[in-house]
Amino acid sequence: MAAWTLVSPSSLELYRPSSFVNTINAERSRWPSYRSRRRRVGLIVASASDKGDNSEAPSFNPFGFVTDNPSSRSAIQLPEIPAEDGNVGQMLYRIEAKGKDFGRFVKSGEFVWFVRETGSRDGRRGNIVFLHGAPTQSYSYRVVMSQMSDAGFHCFAPDWIGFGFSDKPQPGYGFDYTEKEFHDELDKLLEVLEVESPFLLVVQGFLVGSYGLTWALKNPSRISKLAILNSPLTVSSPIPGLFQKLRIPLLGEFTCQNAIMSERFIEAGSPYVLKLEKADVYRLPYLESSGPGFALLEAARKINFRNVSSQIASGFASGSWEKPVLVAWGIADKYLPQSVAEEFQDKNPSMVKLKLIEGAGHMPQEDWPEKVVDALRAFLP
Repeated sequence: MAAWTLVSPSSLELYRPSSFVNTINAERSRWPSYRSRRRRVGLIVASASDKGDNSEAPSFNPFGFVTDNPSSRSAIQLPEIPAEDGNVGQMLYRIEAKGKDFGRFVKSGEFVWFVRETGSRDGRRGNIVFLHGAPTQSYSYRVVMSQMSDAGFHCFAPDWIGFGFSDKPQPGYGFDYTEKEFHDELDKLLEVLEVESPFLLVVQGFLVGSYGLTWALKNPSRISKLAILNSPLTVSSPIPGLFQKLRIPLLGEFTCQNAIMSERFIEAGSPYVLKLEKADVYRLPYLESSGPGFALLEAARKINFRNVSSQIASGFASGSWEKPVLVAWGIADKYLPQSVAEEFQDKNPSMVKLKLIEGAGHMPQEDWPEKVVDALRAFLP
């Protein structure tokens, strides 16, 4: 058995002693399928927890972040000729202007949010607010927002505090990444944006995505309808390996500084590999500073996943929730099985409509935005 050499991903582009290159090349030679098995084999075997319930995947591996995905190779793996590759500074220069489609910075309370906006205030069909999950950003909604504004809606999609291009305050200095604080700051932002109620709320994803749903439970009068893309909705919802790692002392601190964490999380939950230009945007905040990683770390350690999922399951059940709900579910999700969506619908069949989206994984708005738009337009008046 070969002895693995673990190297911080943030240092791979900056330091390449010849002994390290020789070690990596030697290990590569032990894997004859290194080039062909892009999603399954890399310098270190990928974590099974990031692959859902795939029985062929190896058991939980806390160091399973180095792979040969085309989108992440340029970020942390050695090229055939090292002189061809750039360092982190050059990478930032290449991608720093990307990913701010339809966006602007908005001061709300003590913090600055990055908010994407499409359509106009006199949009004849009302407002839609899109909330992303962890560890991603509102960039995932860009195509859906563009097409929904073409259909007459006024659309908003903020990066949550600590994520994307929004402020990432240090814990203990005005923001501690708790559920209540996320809710309070969202309230302030909606007021600054002058988002008229009631509006359609669209939510997707883990952690801050779940907080979007618990915000809805506390503010039912502000919502006309609710659309949920793949999110943990029941107490049986699995917790991905990324969040398990973040909650482990020391390992969490190491994991949260992995510059390709976000893109790898997206790819591991999807049937597709991100194109480089998209991966660049998801990677950018984690390359610019340590802030988003530590924000994610703090939020992941503050949340009680089971309790929040229990709140959601009971709060949207029959007798508790009386607004129309669309669950648009990517059936190729590697994190959350289709049974989660079906169980959620069974608890309130008169209010919850389930639309299965073939060909899409954990983030259907990224995998197949046109099908998400079709589902939303059929659901709305």
